[in-house]
Amino acid sequence: MILRIFDQYIPIRKIAFFFLESIFIGGMVILGAYLRFLGEPATFYHYEFLVLKALLIVACVQLSLYYFDLGIRLLQSLGVSSILLAFLYYLFPLLIIGRGIFFISLGFMGLVIVSWRTLYNHILKTRQLDQRIMIVGLGPLAKSIAKEIVERMDTGFEVVGFITDNPDRVGEKLVNPSIIGDQSQILDIAIKERVDRIIVALEERRGKFPDTQLLGCKMRGITVEEGIQFYEHLTGRLQVESLRPSSLIFSEGFRKSKLTMWMKRISGFILSLIGLILFSPLILIISILIKIDSSGPVFYKQERVGENGKAFKLLKFRSMIESAESKGPAWAGKNDERITRIGRWIRKWRLDELPQLVNVLRGDMSFVGPRPERAYFVEKLREEIPFYDQRFFVKPGITGLAQVKYQYGASKEDALEKLRYDLYYIKNLSSLFDLLIIFETIKVVLSGKGAR
Repeated sequence: MILRIFDQYIPIRKIAFFFLESIFIGGMVILGAYLRFLGEPATFYHYEFLVLKALLIVACVQLSLYYFDLGIRLLQSLGVSSILLAFLYYLFPLLIIGRGIFFISLGFMGLVIVSWRTLYNHILKTRQLDQRIMIVGLGPLAKSIAKEIVERMDTGFEVVGFITDNPDRVGEKLVNPSIIGDQSQILDIAIKERVDRIIVALEERRGKFPDTQLLGCKMRGITVEEGIQFYEHLTGRLQVESLRPSSLIFSEGFRKSKLTMWMKRISGFILSLIGLILFSPLILIISILIKIDSSGPVFYKQERVGENGKAFKLLKFRSMIESAESKGPAWAGKNDERITRIGRWIRKWRLDELPQLVNVLRGDMSFVGPRPERAYFVEKLREEIPFYDQRFFVKPGITGLAQVKYQYGASKEDALEKLRYDLYYIKNLSSLFDLLIIFETIKVVLSGKGAR
């Protein structure tokens, strides 16, 4: 079964996995308390706030597992959970759980988490719970959909095969799996292969649209879905190359409600003000280190393109040598020699972006939105990438969906991939979506991924 959350498909098994794992972790805390007071049933049954304390441990452990992943980082995750709990216990002594209970349950937790996730991964590999889909079409969009599903085990879908409008191509292996029939066989194949969903990803439809076959499938309860929409719900990004203007005009979304934009502005102003106050010692330390490390100003002002194409001065900590662009504007490359020693460190942890809190305070930027680009690159990209100008219909952000989902962009291809995420974000703009992106940004910053 598949749910749509923030207009993206999420297998219900993912949600079930999270809640079952949480129950298991909480159960290990209660088991730890039972074993700790073995032989003293009265003490166990009258232990104050045991369930509440177990829920707190579940929340801290799940938060740590999310930010540090599992694998070899299980011990690290449990260690961070312990530190976080110690901090909360200091603030709220009433929530303290006994050391004996905690250490007993900690051992069981590690065992249960590893066992449960191993079992879950095995279930994913078998694909027994996946929806079976059939793709009508052989073009780039059809291949992109198949590639996403084949390469990721957690989509909740399995591709049965492709349908062609050319009977001579039946049996040909396109990506994975092969072409299993032509358009005259759609209904028969769907019934035979127990297909749950048919994805229509035809490049050319005039005179080639199998309406009778698809209608027959629809009448038998098989879901029939447009390829562009399915790709969007599957990946959380828009397939820009396959989009037509009508797809954007008549699609749901792209609403800029006054309430949402007002909340973004007010929350951005408050958070940037609090951030500048809280990070002022760190800003001072970084400023001193930059000045010691290399000659030049501490801050770097650069003109960027903002909302509605309006230019503004972006503020950053200087992370490159003073003459970095003596030969003209250029994207930063991997191991870029222009980056200073301190610059490499602050870029890794995204600390060079801290001064942009001032831009948010001024109203040039929001906390969340498409990253602002330089006019020099904008002029080039808008000529080569379709719908590129549509990313300027909202204020740029310190962070954004493209920043948490994709690596650092340093080419036209990267800009195209990031635009797919930017348009998806603009289409589904909401305060809750912003909150989730900020939540994900913390994970990206802690891991140091994608920085240059």
